[in-house]
Amino acid sequence: MLSGSTLAAAVAAFRGGEAALAEFGLEVGRPVLPMLASSAPDIEAAMAKAVKEGPVAIDAKLDGIRIQAHRRGDEILLVTRSLDDITARLPEVVEVVRNLPGGDLVLDGEALMLGPDNRPRPFQETASRTAQSTGAAVVPYFFDLLHLDGRDLLDSPGTERMAALDAPVPETHRVRRLVTDDVTAAAEFVAETLASGHEGVIVKDPEAAYGAGRRGSAWVKVKPVHTLDLVVLAVERGSGRRTGLLSNIHLGARDPDTGGFVMLGKTFKGMTDAMLARQTERFTQLMTEDTGWVVHVRPEQVVEIAIDGVQRSTRYPGGVALRFARVVRYRDDKRPDEADTLADVLALKTRVKHSSQVCNSPLHFA
Repeated sequence: MLSGSTLAAAVAAFRGGEAALAEFGLEVGRPVLPMLASSAPDIEAAMAKAVKEGPVAIDAKLDGIRIQAHRRGDEILLVTRSLDDITARLPEVVEVVRNLPGGDLVLDGEALMLGPDNRPRPFQETASRTAQSTGAAVVPYFFDLLHLDGRDLLDSPGTERMAALDAPVPETHRVRRLVTDDVTAAAEFVAETLASGHEGVIVKDPEAAYGAGRRGSAWVKVKPVHTLDLVVLAVERGSGRRTGLLSNIHLGARDPDTGGFVMLGKTFKGMTDAMLARQTERFTQLMTEDTGWVVHVRPEQVVEIAIDGVQRSTRYPGGVALRFARVVRYRDDKRPDEADTLADVLALKTRVKHSSQVCNSPLHFA
């Protein structure tokens, strides 16, 4: 990833071994995959997962488009989490990055639309806007710095990257952050973040390096409604007002041991008319088999699913089923190999409570 060439990396490994490979670093203008977060059911669990002891950094989790911004001289490059070039679509973000003080840099952050009250607009509006070059402005907020003035920071601890970020990026374009080891203070920060209209928080180990393209316990996300990123395995033909459309989707979690997917249930809840029309076209393109009622598809489409919990089930091969699963959004920015695993789902079975049992304290989320 850092070399930009499998051949170059292979030649270096063959000729110079580890020492030669260590020479490859982050090149401004060559995007790297973003660091990803695992999940926890509440802030206390997230803090314990991120660090064994000591303070954590807690960032507001913005429901926008993940962006990586590169600046080399006067040249600006903006890419998404899937490394798609969207520079031409976000001229307002380009100007923000261009006007930051200092020299070359690489930033990690989010871009989102705000309403007149400065509260975030729904993700679908931001996604729609960033798919084109005109429309309401989006605002960038950055939370990590990977390169600054010729110095790579990928392997530097989070504390060093956070301090370096504060120099070129003004507070108006930084993600809100709290560093603490106090669970009560952390819970208050979560409550304030949710009240501001954001979707949750990311708890971070301040000493961790930036794991480009990796998901681990160094970053842990907490959301008020638990969601899973699953893969669509099949879809059923609709009936009634949905006749002629592909409706009920079959959901699968990733099984790293087999490289396949394990079905966990079905749902059509939460789908809008626009979603139904869009998925009918999409899954017709992905179809591998049509039994007349069920259309089997290539497992390529990731969908974000909100759930009330997980329960034991003999109906599905994974031994569990999702409670009250409903569609939040399709995640075209995620690949199938980034979907949640069966182990992630099984771990929820003992942690996620039924909605009637959820504590109203900010420490607990359904």
